[in-house]
Amino acid sequence: MKDPAIPSSPVVSALPVNVFKGFLLAATGLLLFACMDSTTKYLTAHYNVPSVVAMRYLVHCALMLVILAPRHSSALIKTQRTGLTVLRGAVLTLASLCIGLALQRMPLAETTAINFLAPTLIALFASSLLGEQIGGLGWAAVITGFIGVLLIARPGSGLDAWGIVFALGAAAANAAYQVLSRLLASTEKAITLLFYTALVGTIVFGLALPFFWENKIPSSTEFILFFCMGAFGGLGHYLFTLAYRHAPASVLAPMTYLQLLWAGLLGWIVFDTVPDSYGILGMVIIAASGLLIAIKSRISSPN
Repeated sequence: MKDPAIPSSPVVSALPVNVFKGFLLAATGLLLFACMDSTTKYLTAHYNVPSVVAMRYLVHCALMLVILAPRHSSALIKTQRTGLTVLRGAVLTLASLCIGLALQRMPLAETTAINFLAPTLIALFASSLLGEQIGGLGWAAVITGFIGVLLIARPGSGLDAWGIVFALGAAAANAAYQVLSRLLASTEKAITLLFYTALVGTIVFGLALPFFWENKIPSSTEFILFFCMGAFGGLGHYLFTLAYRHAPASVLAPMTYLQLLWAGLLGWIVFDTVPDSYGILGMVIIAASGLLIAIKSRISSPN
């Protein structure tokens, strides 16, 4: 899954605003994130989760080294706050593991929806770690988001209990990742942060891979899927970041919830799973809580 992160300090570009182009770039990036999650879910039915996530990071890191390293060279690794940058990568690594374990146990749409609780959790983290005021609108978003999760994960929903726990863990880790992104945005380049997330994940899961590999050779189709999984993630991040050069954050922020639609469609097409009415209502409520956070951020913005 994509880290459904909205950059708190998007890069200001000299390019003219082209909202439609920004919309298309963001929508395509979000579709690629949903495709990555669908591929992850499919592969975790045949391989253990650490192996699948390891292959995702290995492909992602290799693509960055092949495509970006010759052009950006030392800019990829030069950072002013290396410790926090590495910690940010480690937190995303944990989120990737949790989301993989959740996708192995739960439908795609429900897992994606619970992970979208992250913007709501950020309001809580930012209040304690960044000294930001949560306010009445923020608390309304927090409460609304948890109501949405309860509707999805209610008793009798048929969802795996451990799957719900892992999805919530992914949401918490993703929220911490975004808070660290906000802390680092003022000193680090976006391409450097992107490379370190790929590098840390590659090192962590690469070292663990020999202990989890099931000693079976993937088929040619599975090799293609492993490659596509990493490519979907890397290209999705690139397109979504590029979207901010053409459209303002206030326009793109609500669009992240388009990934819920993509996840629902792919879950239906690929896995033949459709959320029940309560689950759909919970997804809508979680999306609404995230939109409240976006509105609060817009109102609180000094601009």
